[in-house]
Amino acid sequence: MIVKNHEADRFVAAPPKTLAAALVYGPDAGLVQERAEKLARQVVPDLTDPFNVADFNETALLADPARLADEAAAISMMGGRRVVRVRGATNASAEIFETLLSNIKGDALVVAEAGDLAKTAALRKLFESQNHAAAIACYPDSARDLADVVRDGLRAEGLSITPDALEDAVSRLGSDRGVTRRELEKLALYARGQDKVTIDDVRAVMGDEAEARSEAASDAAGTGDFARLDRELERLWTADVAPAQIIRSAMGHFQKLLMVRELTQRGEPLDVALKKLRPPLHFSRAASFKAQAQRWTGDRLGEALDLLLDAEVQTRTTGVPAEAVTARTLMNIAAMAKGRA
Repeated sequence: MIVKNHEADRFVAAPPKTLAAALVYGPDAGLVQERAEKLARQVVPDLTDPFNVADFNETALLADPARLADEAAAISMMGGRRVVRVRGATNASAEIFETLLSNIKGDALVVAEAGDLAKTAALRKLFESQNHAAAIACYPDSARDLADVVRDGLRAEGLSITPDALEDAVSRLGSDRGVTRRELEKLALYARGQDKVTIDDVRAVMGDEAEARSEAASDAAGTGDFARLDRELERLWTADVAPAQIIRSAMGHFQKLLMVRELTQRGEPLDVALKKLRPPLHFSRAASFKAQAQRWTGDRLGEALDLLLDAEVQTRTTGVPAEAVTARTLMNIAAMAKGRA
């Protein structure tokens, strides 16, 4: 049977009693592991139990193909069903699983874990075609699903989260469920003693402070905000962020602005052009970046990039203090944004 990604959590929490084997697969390795373990625990709560759990990888299975059927047919010394867990399964073991599913002996639950598998993959097609087996898909969380994961994970630790903090956390997570869980554990630990997680908590735990400050300095220069630029530079120096990192961040920022301007000149609506940026803009910077894209012309952006390139060369080839070169360059760019240069 086929279990789609959005149905998977309900399925692994309450699998049918007739289920003999399951293939848990997909590009999100952390989610594959999480769902495989949740499914296995419906049969054996303690997955470290050596009497009721057989745990091995595909390499061991290929070296001893009979092991799968032997483990599945083994009777538990302590009573009850057993779990046979096979990690890193691929199409190489499809025939072994086909032999097992064509003549099941014993009542163990076999759980195979695999990476991303195409629709035509032999292993996936095998589990999808069997009534007593299941192919369970595991794809990265959508923003809505991820928000639920964050809320539920923090609620389990007695914490709620503010709307802006939730949006910020979601924007930083989602590529891998395992990473998400570890980040939530760190966040809960950081917020221990509080009732609510705030955006400052999220940024302190999940954010790259140097990167965020560098982006803030670039935004200040791009909008011509001298006072903010001065503050952000002071924070960067205090944090010992390398001038080279700040310059590279600014170059990336103005290159993105130039790309957006070029797309709009070809007839793309501005909002559509902004959505093509990779990685996408953090929501907290979207309004400022859009305003900058409307303010700057392509020619002026080229001039700003030339200034940054010159600054990078100066910091590498002259004895002028790199901090001074970086600050002067960004201030000059801010002046351009104000129309003073």
